[in-house]
Amino acid sequence: MAIAMKAFEVALHELDGNARVMFVEQDFPMNDALKGLADTYFPHLEALIKDQEFTGKAGSTLVANSSTDGITFVILIGLGKPNSVNHLDVEACRRSIGKLLKIVQCKKLKTVAMQLPSAQAFGITPEFFGQQVSSIAAMATYQFDTYLTDESRILEQDIQFNVSVKEDNLAAMQEGIDKGLSVGRAVNRARQWVNLPPNALTPRDLADEAQEIAKKYNLECEVFDRDKVKSLGMGGLVAVSQGSKEECRFVIIKHTVSDSAPTLGFVGKGITFDSGGLSLKPPMHMETMKEDMSGAAAVIAAMKVIGEFKPNVNIVMVAPMAENLPSGEAGKPGDIIRFYNGKTAEVKNTDAEGRLVLADALSYVTAHYKLDALVDLATLTGACAYALGPFFSGLFSEHEELAKKVGDAGERAGDATWRMPLTNDYKSAVVADVADLCNIGKKSVQAGGTTAAIFLQSFVGETPWVHLDIAGTAFNVPQLPYNRPETATGVGVRLLVELAMTWEK
Repeated sequence: MAIAMKAFEVALHELDGNARVMFVEQDFPMNDALKGLADTYFPHLEALIKDQEFTGKAGSTLVANSSTDGITFVILIGLGKPNSVNHLDVEACRRSIGKLLKIVQCKKLKTVAMQLPSAQAFGITPEFFGQQVSSIAAMATYQFDTYLTDESRILEQDIQFNVSVKEDNLAAMQEGIDKGLSVGRAVNRARQWVNLPPNALTPRDLADEAQEIAKKYNLECEVFDRDKVKSLGMGGLVAVSQGSKEECRFVIIKHTVSDSAPTLGFVGKGITFDSGGLSLKPPMHMETMKEDMSGAAAVIAAMKVIGEFKPNVNIVMVAPMAENLPSGEAGKPGDIIRFYNGKTAEVKNTDAEGRLVLADALSYVTAHYKLDALVDLATLTGACAYALGPFFSGLFSEHEELAKKVGDAGERAGDATWRMPLTNDYKSAVVADVADLCNIGKKSVQAGGTTAAIFLQSFVGETPWVHLDIAGTAFNVPQLPYNRPETATGVGVRLLVELAMTWEK
């Protein structure tokens, strides 16, 4: 399914489309625009609004069959009430766009004319508003249909949105729409990788995808195979991957502007399937463990957009990739491994493998690059998922300014985060008796999300660093109309792109 969107500085009734869509605030009046819509397409609209008790509550919809030839539906979408500073909620608008797309798909509409509210109503620029609308529209059209053979289950129609806008700067709105489509497609690319079954996406396959993107957008790329990883002393990645016949990969992609530009590091966990290793997961907890490379998918997809938009910052992306499987060659509980930076860790649970591969990635990128900031994303702990649920990724950092930048970027872009504790009180919980560290925290401390972050902190040195635990937000998030149940969300792509694009602003 393909989606296109174009903005016009004309009235809604002048646009092509077999449906007319308007967005309204809660407790909206029957203004001239709605009266014009009723007079032209549906004379009984006001009566229907009253009969259906449609008030414009956020996420509510009203669908009426049009009485005009060629115009099949009149659709009203509720945006809710303004907040305390008299701005409408951007996330409510995103969800409303998602609901609209479900209606459009259900009714098999191919051309839709819609009138957007002013960007000023949300307290944002026309360009950014256009980006939010189109990125969500693109995301809401995604369907994982690669393995469906029943054509009736596949959503195939292409959709053209013609948008009536009330903006002085139509060019800025269209620029935002174009950018948003690129971001939305990148999110969908990340989703596709995560949704692919583990027999179709191995570490080698994911590394090939990364190389393809780097080549297309003229980005520098290096891929280390198992022999190279082993020779570099990346004991964490070697240990996690050695139980599988599929070799590990270590991928580096760079967007370079100049030596004087700020440099950001993005690191994503890429466990393409996690059985838990010898500390085997219960079957029920293993069913969706293809999602354990969601962090790598996010950073690679973000580099696709960065390659297109070319922000004025240097970006270094690193993704360690492996399968975590049991076998006669698998790493064992009780093993002691040495990481790239020389630190050692006792492995007490092979299912706490994400921090082992990230330890090598974080220590490598901080050793080889002078970073102004470092952000890692990982489906790291069930503890964080239990603590925050599916709507907020856990944000861990001791660097206040960077934590705020990352959190604000996520809020603006639609990838919400929640700050979690990361203090010295937890450091003793990951100290082993026989090695520098232990890969699980002491039971007396609990706080599994924080102890995992404390473990990672040993590998970033003095670099300003944020860890994002996306275990709860990467897969099967309910109640968001622009996501599909039982599939990947592509969380993190929008946040990273927004962070890169606004770093100097």
